[in-house]
Amino acid sequence: MHPIIFFSKMDFSQSNLFGYIEDLQELTIIERPVRRSLKTPEEIERLTVDEELSDIERAVYLLSSGQDIQGTSVVANLPVLMRQNPAETLRRVLPKIREVLHVAGVEMQLTAAVSFLTVLQEESVSIHTYSHSFLHIILQHLEHRDAGVSNAWLETLLAVIEALPKETIRHEILNPLVSKAQLSQTLQSRLVSCKIMGKLANKFEAHIIKREVLPLVKSLCQDVEYEVRTCMCRQLEHIAQGIGTELTKTVVLPELVELARDEGSSVRLAAFETLVNLLDMFDADDRSQTVLPLVKSFCEKSFKADESILVSLSFHLGKLCNGLYGIFTPEQHLRFLEFYKKLSTLGLQQENGHNDNQLQLQTLEQEKKYISVRKNCAYNFPAMIVFVDPKNFHLELYSIFFCLCHDPEVPVRYTMAINFYEVAKLLNSGVYTIHKELVTLLQDESLEVLDALVGHLPEILELMTNGGENSGSESKLLSIPDLIPALTTAEQRAATSLKWRTHEKLLQKYACLPHIISSDQIYYRFLHRMLTIILTNNVLPVQKAAARTLCVYLRYNRKQEQRHEVIQKLIEQLGQGKSYWNRLRFLDTCEFIMELFSKSFFCKYFFLPVLELTHDPVANVRMKLCYLLPKVKSTLKIPTDKHLLQQLELCIRKLLCQEKDKDVLTIVKRTVLELDRMEISVDAEQLEKEKQQNEGRSTNVNDKMFEKKRRDSKTSSVLAKSITLSVPGSSSGTSSGKDDKKSKLVRSQSFSTQALHPKYSNIDKCPNKSSATGYTSSVSGMGKSCMLSFSDDSFRTHSTGNSGNAAFPSSSSRNLFNSADQKNNGNKESQSRKMSIKNRKSNS
Repeated sequence: MHPIIFFSKMDFSQSNLFGYIEDLQELTIIERPVRRSLKTPEEIERLTVDEELSDIERAVYLLSSGQDIQGTSVVANLPVLMRQNPAETLRRVLPKIREVLHVAGVEMQLTAAVSFLTVLQEESVSIHTYSHSFLHIILQHLEHRDAGVSNAWLETLLAVIEALPKETIRHEILNPLVSKAQLSQTLQSRLVSCKIMGKLANKFEAHIIKREVLPLVKSLCQDVEYEVRTCMCRQLEHIAQGIGTELTKTVVLPELVELARDEGSSVRLAAFETLVNLLDMFDADDRSQTVLPLVKSFCEKSFKADESILVSLSFHLGKLCNGLYGIFTPEQHLRFLEFYKKLSTLGLQQENGHNDNQLQLQTLEQEKKYISVRKNCAYNFPAMIVFVDPKNFHLELYSIFFCLCHDPEVPVRYTMAINFYEVAKLLNSGVYTIHKELVTLLQDESLEVLDALVGHLPEILELMTNGGENSGSESKLLSIPDLIPALTTAEQRAATSLKWRTHEKLLQKYACLPHIISSDQIYYRFLHRMLTIILTNNVLPVQKAAARTLCVYLRYNRKQEQRHEVIQKLIEQLGQGKSYWNRLRFLDTCEFIMELFSKSFFCKYFFLPVLELTHDPVANVRMKLCYLLPKVKSTLKIPTDKHLLQQLELCIRKLLCQEKDKDVLTIVKRTVLELDRMEISVDAEQLEKEKQQNEGRSTNVNDKMFEKKRRDSKTSSVLAKSITLSVPGSSSGTSSGKDDKKSKLVRSQSFSTQALHPKYSNIDKCPNKSSATGYTSSVSGMGKSCMLSFSDDSFRTHSTGNSGNAAFPSSSSRNLFNSADQKNNGNKESQSRKMSIKNRKSNS
């Protein structure tokens, strides 16, 4: 039975075997051209060029005796040669290129057109030199038999015309154009002439255009070939802008009217689009007496005999309706509105009188055209709202809005999603009428539609909740009842797709929700979802977007219990997570917290958990932590966070001493130098309070010391009277003892200062041997006891003048230690005095 199982898994039936053989034969066919393309030794010899030749000599040699591919390479390299040696290139290389182009193939011709244009754009030579050397070559190849080559040279010429002086254009281009535009010339020559005349219209004064160009324009508008008439019709817009309003009305408009009735559909389409684009140049009389009848004729014929214009008409309808708005009668206004409604549902309603075969044929031939028409209607929807007035939206256009948002084709819904924000802005206080369609598009099955809608989602939701006159902050949820399920559905669908950029964009935009819905709704429906995405998603940008949005939610959450719960989860599941990937995301989250929250918040909850990662077993985590340490230090304020600063110093010292990974150690050293240059901000209020407290303590201590000295002086005077004169030198002995104690006290203070303030030593050395950039450890005592001195020299700070955050001097810790030593020494001195008094009493 095993062979049966084997053959069921590996199907070696006859048909499959033949299929495998065919595949192998196809592979052999693919390999054959590779074998044939290998060069023979003779061919390699012919392609070999002397390496000692200069660039100019090599180019001349290859153009003279090389193969086509080598010549094409030289032509492509022409801009480089012009930059390096323009004089020699113009003298030796360019003449060779001119010779070769006469017999060159399509590839070299296209390459030459691009190279000539690049030389012009880079301004390697003056425009005078360029026109003298390159212009004639360009003009010679304008009428190439290949249409692609001819268009490439034409594009280069049109760019050159922009830079040429008027006299050069007149003599080299305009004068020959008269003969090139004649009917006796080739079709390609006349088409080129049409495009050149459109470009020349903006280069000369109106009277020159009227005298020398307009006669040619009229001739080409009446050409026998419809391609020429179409091309010239599309250039009339540029010519009208060059000759002004008066000549446009007397010369251009009559030509457009005649072309609008042309027998060729492409000519009529070009005439219609040009009329729409020139509406602003026509006065009210021209619009009402000439343009409006033509537009009405277009609309009437579009459904009957001229469907070719339907797509263009639907695209320009918004501009057309608003451009003719002032001259519409109420009846005409209603007629154009109904025409737009008909276009918006074109192809969705089956008309009576068509059998199944006709419908199938219509679907096959016209489906794409109808989709384009409805897509154009969606594009023009904001313009149509202006046309009917936003106040009349619900009555006139809401049904069309509903149909377009529920259209079966994705391109139509995609366009509506893009325009949704514009529609919401226009409706203003009436925006509540389209909230159902917002929910519909959020739940759309196509992620393209969702991606288009999300672009302006924060602004749309803001308008939805606050745009209405009767809506307030207390009725946010009532304005869009199905919003939260729609948002969660959209996020889940994006998460399960392969389009992670859409998911990332969605999570970024969801950061606006604290302004839209309540804190509890965010906590229960979105906040924990963000944490889940951070823990489970595999795409880094998505995780970071979720982390930042989560921090925004936490920022606006005012319930301490919920806050503490989220903070605890962040620390436990991310900062202390088993996966190093989660610990890295914890550091990312801490960056966002430092960005969005106060410094004190970060120091209170996240400072120490971040420092704990210095012991992380994964080098990447320690490395990312080192990059983050400067930002971490910037959150500290002195003297409030003095203990945290000491913890930071200790962690860095341990990294310097214990780090074994070379890359991490390099970053640690670099980070230490950066930290050394940083200044720590000062909490001025706290500093003033501590200063006042210290002054109060010192005053009390001084008063007590003065009182003790006064009592001691009285006691010593009484004892002096009772002491017999038979004890010589007692006072000198006492004074010498005091001097010895004072000298010992001074030496002890100097030693303690030396222990607390060691000199800088090499950063590469470990702290247990010597100090490292101010982070020192002095070993003292017996056995393994070790005293670490936290000198702040590595974080030297300077005064920042009168600013609010003045820099705290790093020697504050030393002053605190010294003051403590002085107190201890003062206590010892007072005890020694008491002991001397007791001894004197016993002696007496």
